[in-house]
Amino acid sequence: MGVSATSTSGTQEPSPGGGLANQQPQLTDRPMTVLECSKALGDGTTTSLELTERALALIESTQATLNAFRIVCSEQARQDAREADRRLAAGERLALLGVPVAVKDDIDLAGQPTAFGCAGEFERRGEDCEMVRRLRHAGAVIVGKTNTPELGLYPFTEGDSFGATRSPWNLDHTPGGSSGGAAAAVAAGIVAAAVGSDGAGSVRIPASWCNLVGVKPQRGRISTWPDANSFNGLSCLGPLTHTVADAAVMLDALTGNAPGDIHRPPAPSERYAHALTRQLHPLRIAISLRHPFSAAPVKLHPEIRAGVLRIADQLRELGHTVTEANPRYGQMGLSLLTRGEAGVHEWAKCVPDPSMLEPRTRETARLGGVLAKTVLALAARMEPRQQRRVGSLFADFDVLITPTTASPPLRVGAAAVMGSWRTQQLIAGACPYAWPWNVLGWPGVSVPAGLTGTGLPFGVQLLGVADSEPLLLSLAAQLEQLEHWHERVPPHAAR
Repeated sequence: MGVSATSTSGTQEPSPGGGLANQQPQLTDRPMTVLECSKALGDGTTTSLELTERALALIESTQATLNAFRIVCSEQARQDAREADRRLAAGERLALLGVPVAVKDDIDLAGQPTAFGCAGEFERRGEDCEMVRRLRHAGAVIVGKTNTPELGLYPFTEGDSFGATRSPWNLDHTPGGSSGGAAAAVAAGIVAAAVGSDGAGSVRIPASWCNLVGVKPQRGRISTWPDANSFNGLSCLGPLTHTVADAAVMLDALTGNAPGDIHRPPAPSERYAHALTRQLHPLRIAISLRHPFSAAPVKLHPEIRAGVLRIADQLRELGHTVTEANPRYGQMGLSLLTRGEAGVHEWAKCVPDPSMLEPRTRETARLGGVLAKTVLALAARMEPRQQRRVGSLFADFDVLITPTTASPPLRVGAAAVMGSWRTQQLIAGACPYAWPWNVLGWPGVSVPAGLTGTGLPFGVQLLGVADSEPLLLSLAAQLEQLEHWHERVPPHAAR
């Protein structure tokens, strides 16, 4: 958040397992986590207004370089911070009370437009969406809305309406997308947590490329209301944080449904934060480096391959059995294409002036209109069969691990002059691993797996069947105790 915590970390030296791994302890000046902010607020060693003013100052000082925010809610944030300080002084304690956070530009915030990365004059929303209502109920202070590419289409965060958002790890590279602004804001230490959306990896990919924990929960776990079936069931909301414990706290605050939600999974049996305290028995873990069928060439980067295999070795050291096994993906990409592009078609109708959309966005929306009329219903009906086919792996395994992406973070502008087809080819080759779990609707967690030799982060996915968030988070927390990824500080962290 701008307030720093001095802590013990590891030096980052080349590891034979791939990338940079933690070795000898050293002191680092890192941003505070959500739980550290909450404790400082409860102890009275800081105030919500101080944390909020710091976050607002860091937004202003980094906009010219990182460009993480689309909208900054300065006055409302200050007002909410003062109210949080009043509640804290009265003895109230909540995990997020007074903690500044950010939300993505596709999330409805009362009094602000929801432009979803697009140009034009959008109407201001009359009320918060259900997720924001829960965030406020937990006491969080929302400092602004973060950048996303038009309609969340890409794993890079660039657009005609706002320019390019850049990674605090390397300003020449993207933080990922489509929740790239959210990831950049957390990675840089502007806020301790942010909420993004994930329709084909849009939380997990930027988490991977920014050295963060990113959670795509079970479909419907966090309400997407007033969108009852976001992107035809592909998209959900999830947190981006430095630590697994922070992610669990965010999930606890955000979990729940609105009356109109279509997807309503069973309520968790216990709080996610409490699940992390339980001893995890030895698990049967499948590791797969094979990606689903892709219409583009895919080449797994050798340092990512080595890093994922190193994580597998870490899991073995923790007492788990790790075996190579590949899911039977089949032709799931057709369902992704149909449901996703039909969703773009629907969103494009909400844009005040569609002519202001980028040409490749308009092309995607046109194709989505055709698919919506012809094969969308069939794509939705295929989901149970796809779940059974991929789910057969979990008869023998508890968790699946895969790379989060095939490549390290893309360079800013890599797709700037590309049309729709070439852009899709680029992103299909770079990010082939995350999207199947959107088609299935099941939970996944991306955690850091190291840095490349040039200092670019990458991640590994922990994947499970329906309602397996407690298991995935517990396993991620075990890894975090070995990896200490939250101790790494990017070169362009906010100061």
